Amino acid sequence: MDRPNYITPSGYNALSTEYRALLGDERPKLVEVISWAAGNGDRSENGDYIYGRKRLREIDRRLGWLAKRMKAAVVIDPAAQPDRSRVWFGATVTIADEDDTERVLTLVGDDETDAGAGRIGWSAPLARALRGAAIGDLRRVTLPAGEREYEVTGIAYPAT
Repeated sequence: MDRPNYITPSGYNALSTEYRALLGDERPKLVEVISWAAGNGDRSENGDYIYGRKRLREIDRRLGWLAKRMKAAVVIDPAAQPDRSRVWFGATVTIADEDDTERVLTLVGDDETDAGAGRIGWSAPLARALRGAAIGDLRRVTLPAGEREYEVTGIAYPAT
């Protein structure tokens, strides 16, 4: 990877929990089913064998991706942010657009994004535009829907 994978402690825990579940639970059970299916004879028409192997490849691919992301992870605790007057990683930011419509966003790692919950990735265009902003700052960002201007109206970090 050419850039660090910034992530919150809870995001890293989610990645490692998924990794452990796939490696220690789902994969061994699947290998057992594949072994059983292979012992049944003709593999060309054996659905358990064919789809088991397909799922095993998917699991192995996901395990590789998770391992790479966890290896590149730089865990940053937003509660330990020394400069709470500006928008940095882990900040919960309240922004208002030209129509005074407010949105609350939390800047998290790219592996933790959930737009529906207001968590946007650190490298997203809006997050990049908000980096370093203080309350009252205006930031212009080009989005797929066009160029928008936002005012930062609030900044919060988790309690230490």
